[in-house]
Amino acid sequence: MADLPAEGRGAAPRRPTRLKLAWESDFAWKFRRSPVALVSFVVMMTLVLGAVLAPWIAPHDPFDPGTLNLMNGFTPPMEPNAFTGETFLLGTDDQGRDVFSTILFGLRISLFVGFAAVCFAMVLGVTLGLLAGWFGGWTETMIMRVADVQLTFPAILVAMLIFGIAKGITPIEYRDQMAIWVLIFAIGLSDWVQFARVVRGATLVEKNKEYVAAARLIGRSGPAIMVRHILPNVLSPVLVIATISLALAIIAEATLSFLGVGAPPTQPSLGTLIRIGQGFLFSGEWWILFFPALTLLALALSVNLLGDWLRDALNPRLK
Repeated sequence: MADLPAEGRGAAPRRPTRLKLAWESDFAWKFRRSPVALVSFVVMMTLVLGAVLAPWIAPHDPFDPGTLNLMNGFTPPMEPNAFTGETFLLGTDDQGRDVFSTILFGLRISLFVGFAAVCFAMVLGVTLGLLAGWFGGWTETMIMRVADVQLTFPAILVAMLIFGIAKGITPIEYRDQMAIWVLIFAIGLSDWVQFARVVRGATLVEKNKEYVAAARLIGRSGPAIMVRHILPNVLSPVLVIATISLALAIIAEATLSFLGVGAPPTQPSLGTLIRIGQGFLFSGEWWILFFPALTLLALALSVNLLGDWLRDALNPRLK
């Protein structure tokens, strides 16, 4: 008599792996069924990987003066240079730097500033929102009034004010070295309000639920309840806000750099490259401005569309 298979002999069925469970979840199914989310994710990841792998995939190091040749300046895209005969995919700028390489290295600065600023704003906003919602009283009043006052000013103006003050108190010899960190601090400090308001409202709802009362009965302290019980239940809207805020932070960094108060010339971001290219737009060298601007548009649009999809996917009213 032939042996029965393992399942037939009473063996327990093999449990699906976490990867398979994640792939078969409703969230993954919605993601696979959304062309906008798929295209946005592919575009965003392509740009992120290009920035991360820039030192290895960039044809030239645009910030190494030893590799530059001024004779390659203003070379149009995909056309051989009249003097050196070299061809560049996206052309060169006035310094002879490969535009494709400068975009990859500029993406590194823009993405780093955007991610770091959003993380800083999220940590600050979530902390203040939890404190305001949990303690209430004068703590809530002070935090929310500061938030209301900050909301009356455009975020970019707040970021410029904070950047100017922080840069002014930084010693002159350290300003270029600290410029990126000051930029992160300025953008993050101008963007914490929306995190705080959302978390404060969610905390006011969650702290009156039964599981919080049960945690109090078994002797849990207030900070422990906030961190281990309430915080996990208010993270869904925070992640959506963080995704949308990432695009806004990248645009804010590009705006500040375009105005000359952001990334230093020695560490140019996409905004700095756009500012440089704007000076040559009307003289015929359109590619110096066009390709960095197109990259910034693709990055901000893909992150925004992905954030919009994530907001709808995590909205319980749309399920």
